[in-house]
Amino acid sequence: MSEQVVSQSTVGSARLFFADNLRTWLVVLVVLHHTSIVYAANTSFYYLQPLKGAFPALAAVFQLLNQAYFMGLLFFLAGYFTPSSFDRKGPAQFCKDRLIRLGIPLVLFIFVLSPLSSIGTYQIPASLTHLPPLSWSQYPAMIGMGPLWFAALLLIFDGCYVLFRLVHRQVAGQTSWAPRFWAIAGFIVALAVVSYFMRMAIPIATYVLKFPSLAYLPQYLSFFAIGTVASQHDWMRQVPTRYGTRGFVVALVSIVLLFLPSISAKLGSPAAFLGRGTWQSGLYALWDSVFSVCMSLALIVFFRRFFDHAKGFATFLQRNSFAVYVLHCPVIVAVALLLRPVALIAAPKFLLLAIIVLPVAFAVAYLIRLIPKADKVF
Repeated sequence: MSEQVVSQSTVGSARLFFADNLRTWLVVLVVLHHTSIVYAANTSFYYLQPLKGAFPALAAVFQLLNQAYFMGLLFFLAGYFTPSSFDRKGPAQFCKDRLIRLGIPLVLFIFVLSPLSSIGTYQIPASLTHLPPLSWSQYPAMIGMGPLWFAALLLIFDGCYVLFRLVHRQVAGQTSWAPRFWAIAGFIVALAVVSYFMRMAIPIATYVLKFPSLAYLPQYLSFFAIGTVASQHDWMRQVPTRYGTRGFVVALVSIVLLFLPSISAKLGSPAAFLGRGTWQSGLYALWDSVFSVCMSLALIVFFRRFFDHAKGFATFLQRNSFAVYVLHCPVIVAVALLLRPVALIAAPKFLLLAIIVLPVAFAVAYLIRLIPKADKVF
């Protein structure tokens, strides 16, 4: 995230307010994604309250649709504003800025916010967790990157970009043109193939070096790299509106033709789509490659058309969105623990939790950013 992800963005002569609003929406989606895990209890999180019903299956679909594109699109936006930031600041100041805006939140989460969030894990019934009683001796096991793996990976990508620019001191000047359809289609196929082979070694949902989703590394790296190229050609403004419309239609069709068959238990093991070289994982890799690119195009065009402004409340959300990303896990845990006695089935309780968590997270982010110098980090 960092300045190139969170601040009001400028490429060329005009601010891309729609990019700021798109980032805000993606952060909101991240919060909702993690909130849905609490009652679905279908993957790891800092606090779980398993509830019966159809919600876990519905939440799983919601989570898989999100995972297919939302972090990749955040990396694309980060990459898009990296060249202008580097050119404006130079390599030394750029590196210093990245360490402040990404490194400090990363360290804060690892050593403070992750342990605070992990207190929720000790509130889960012992029959589900088999954890020892909470004590200071458990602190080492409570530290971790959590969702700040994004900041860690973005630091690596930024470091690679700095090395690239030190070798290639001059890059092509900015020109205005949009990618052709055949180029987009070719990229989708290439991404699907590389993702399929990547998931032979690292299936989806496999943790490697504390990173939860390195199965998506080909998407994250390529989206960031394409973002740096796209900024030189003003793609965010130049991509035709019809690409967004067609992208949205193709994304919807791909859910029916590719996503649902790949995860269907009737066609094999329900977890076969995760990787290990199965045909389901190949179909799934093709689907999330199609979906990630097409949804990204659709959202860029949609926000450019309807949300290219920074007015009042939208500005408030933009300014605080990165802090929300950093802080939302302990907020989710705290609110979920307060709601634990509320007797509701999973879906309504998820909606109640989400309705409370989002404004509370933005309020906490706003208050944190009032601390002197905190706005230089968040």
